[in-house]
Amino acid sequence: MCSILTNVIHLSIDTTGGAGQYLGADSAAPDPNLSASAINGMDAMAKANRKLQVSTWNVAAINNNPFEYWITYDENPAYEKIMSDIEAFLENPGAQDVPVSQVFTEEMFTELEKRMDGVGWDNVRSYWNNDFKNRKIISDFMKDPLLGSKRLASMPDRITNTINVVGSDLPVCRPTVINMYDGDLSTLQLWWSAWEKFMFDTPLTIQGKDGTFTEPPYKMLQPIKKAKYPDITEEEEKVSLPLQTMCGAIFDAILVHMMNTVSAPDVWQSLKKTMVENLNRQKVPHTLDILENVYGSSDIITLQEVSGSLIEQARNRPLGQKFWIVAPGSMDAVRDQNSVIFLAKETFPAGPSAEITSLVESSFEPGVTVPVAQGDILAITAIDRDGIPFVVASFHGDTNGLATKPVLSAIMKAMASDSSLVTHKLVFGLDANTYENAKPGKQQDVLEWGKHYVSYDLTSCWGDVPNPANYTTFNSRTYLQPQLNKACKKSDKRANGDVNPKDFILFGKGDFKVVRTWKDNTGEKSYIENMAFPTLNFPSDHGILATIVKPITSTSNA
Repeated sequence: MCSILTNVIHLSIDTTGGAGQYLGADSAAPDPNLSASAINGMDAMAKANRKLQVSTWNVAAINNNPFEYWITYDENPAYEKIMSDIEAFLENPGAQDVPVSQVFTEEMFTELEKRMDGVGWDNVRSYWNNDFKNRKIISDFMKDPLLGSKRLASMPDRITNTINVVGSDLPVCRPTVINMYDGDLSTLQLWWSAWEKFMFDTPLTIQGKDGTFTEPPYKMLQPIKKAKYPDITEEEEKVSLPLQTMCGAIFDAILVHMMNTVSAPDVWQSLKKTMVENLNRQKVPHTLDILENVYGSSDIITLQEVSGSLIEQARNRPLGQKFWIVAPGSMDAVRDQNSVIFLAKETFPAGPSAEITSLVESSFEPGVTVPVAQGDILAITAIDRDGIPFVVASFHGDTNGLATKPVLSAIMKAMASDSSLVTHKLVFGLDANTYENAKPGKQQDVLEWGKHYVSYDLTSCWGDVPNPANYTTFNSRTYLQPQLNKACKKSDKRANGDVNPKDFILFGKGDFKVVRTWKDNTGEKSYIENMAFPTLNFPSDHGILATIVKPITSTSNA
């Protein structure tokens, strides 16, 4: 048998690579009882012809802007037409590139000025008269890179777009196109009336670090500091609160104007309502439906970017009866994105034994900063019905994948450092955030990632050498979001989008052999290549990955 135990013994003799670099005078000797249990358990599993089904899925945090990413929406041709027309409006506005004052009018600015003067802010009429009112809405405002680098429109959007309030399951949304706001935006005057009331007359109770507080959204805005955003001038920094409020209002006005220009208001608002319902409000129930009805036969499910609400709802559904639902002991309550593990109660009747996340995190290379956030890593131990001890881990990699290799190294180091963990079988499901064509030094190349896990005598559901073109993501930003520099044309969704091989399931090369692996972007155990997702039927921008493995023992045929 070539188990984790025998790998460790072998590598303690030959320490030229792999996990052997962590073994030596300070390495833990394997616990003989657990070692015998692991060997006997693997034999029992093999004799019973039992297999292990492992599934992993980055369920993706809820995106408050239903229009931000291109989706596949074949059921309604109006979606493609509207998004294409918005793209054309922004790329080739022609005569539609009118002055700002024709959209966000002089009357609107005067009303805004009175509001801002009334709360004691500095007056910014000179910026309006001498600059912004005369700018063209597309070429001089929406596509102005300096406006973007100064964060004058994106900063107020980020803070006030969607606000979670105490005592409500639904957030409060700023009146704009690019969130879940469900009020009538069929005219600019209707928009402006709602926007002004929201910003200045709507006190909201929110949870802060030091308890709850109640204030209108304008008080939540933060000054834009030149030290952090060097393109902003010293004069603009001094008036950054009223200046960003004005720019935010202009930004929202242009969005409403564009939508009502390219589409009849009842068409696009009806479309948005359907998208919000499916992509946003029903995202958690829809995600749980897929896990329950399609992947309920899994022995282990590892999830990433999981909200506290999803965990709570899962425990109150049949999933909670079938699985031990394990969340990190230290949850990320701010981002509300956590790695979670489901263990089938039939396979793991005693449930999880212990959480070892802190041991993993303390095993990072000294002096090296690893870009992980609270809740990104969850590592636990559990013993299955055959007596096999497991380390099960779930991990959400940073955007560039630069934490992925260090986290695996830390897991292997943690396992090698403990006499009981040395004997455990590792099952590791993760969003590795690896890339087919990585930017050297800035992103994690998928083939280099493969070499890394193989160096620890691990393999993956994709084998030792992952196929760089075996994608598990296909998403690209539209023109209906604040960062137009990241927008992809409809024709460039594939070329310029995030289409990469990001998701993996790892295990010991001498422990298990793959019987079958599949990926899924439909919720029906099938994957449609070259299809942008999420869709109305599939609620994440990562595909589900699942594998069935069988044990390798000294008496089995490897």
